[in-house]
Amino acid sequence: MSGLLGTWVNGESAVALPLPDRGLDFGDGLFETLLVRDGVALFEELHLERLQRGLKVLSFPSCEDSVNQCLHSVLAECAPHPWVALRLTVTRGAAPRGYAPPQDSMPRVVISAAALNKDRSLLESPAHLEWADLRLSTQPALAGLKHLNRLEQVLAAQEAASLGCDEVVLCDQQENVISVAAGNLFIRREHKLITPRLDGCGVAGTRRRLILERLAPELGLEVVEDHLARQDLEGAQELFYCNALIGLRPVASLGDIRWDDHSAGEAIHRQMWGQVS
Repeated sequence: MSGLLGTWVNGESAVALPLPDRGLDFGDGLFETLLVRDGVALFEELHLERLQRGLKVLSFPSCEDSVNQCLHSVLAECAPHPWVALRLTVTRGAAPRGYAPPQDSMPRVVISAAALNKDRSLLESPAHLEWADLRLSTQPALAGLKHLNRLEQVLAAQEAASLGCDEVVLCDQQENVISVAAGNLFIRREHKLITPRLDGCGVAGTRRRLILERLAPELGLEVVEDHLARQDLEGAQELFYCNALIGLRPVASLGDIRWDDHSAGEAIHRQMWGQVS
């Protein structure tokens, strides 16, 4: 990161969040992290579609027009910078005390932007992973959503730092592999890619969807969602993970297991950036 460019609340430059706010009080909201290049949010439609799905699950009042207006006003501010990380947060806004949301709530759009000092189109060096001790909680009603409750990811990131690795692999309470702390996992078996099912927990990432629906099929790779166990990862021919800011990153090691073949991940990376050039 090379510094915060600014923060905007409902489209207006701000240095503080108006209080009270149910996003702060209860984590009552959703967010999207977008990669912006020269003022253009990459794969913007995937982010906004996921956001709208989440808002419907949480029964937010309609705020699509407000979100779009706020987002595009900030994108104009980002245009002078080649690479920007933009966080778009929608909370349920102010409300009286109590868990029950008011029927007349007015969603609040909070956007922050930070310039990046690295060309994000370049493939990251292969990552070194370890298994996390933390187990993700199961809540099917929230599975797939990028909601504001991220304490599990905070603990996972702390665990990765203490282990001295790039990322940790997270499992659920039943020992199913789910993800890394900040990204979705894929393994390769021959010409087949498999990514963990996210019907109980985890975030359904925009790059995960892109690989599932477009990139892998375009390359002739079969791709499926399925339950994965520890031994499935350790026996895979290739492993990589993805998120909006890094795109795709190959995995060099997981514990004592090593991988030198990153061919599918490299091909998908080229395909991804070929679609935004």
